[in-house]
Amino acid sequence: MAKSAAVYARIDATLKENAEDILARLGISPAGAIQMLYSQIVLTKGLPFPLQLPSELPVAIGDMTREQLDRELMKGVASLQSDRTYTAEEVNAALRQEFGI
Repeated sequence: MAKSAAVYARIDATLKENAEDILARLGISPAGAIQMLYSQIVLTKGLPFPLQLPSELPVAIGDMTREQLDRELMKGVASLQSDRTYTAEEVNAALRQEFGI
């Protein structure tokens, strides 16, 4: 049997609780999840998921300044004048792809 070693880390209590609730439903102990993570780090020679900054979420109209709102409205007017229009389905697909919403 291989020797075992302890790993100590301080994390946010709510994050720990939420993650451990999910792990319990999956039948995985926190130690088992850490073992899996470390195994994948060794196998992939890096983190087993991409690291990237989150995409910038669209700003709600109520959070825009008057200038930002005017700029966005002018973009819409310019699109209509140049006959560049999109169906609701096309807009929803673009929002889903770019922002995950």
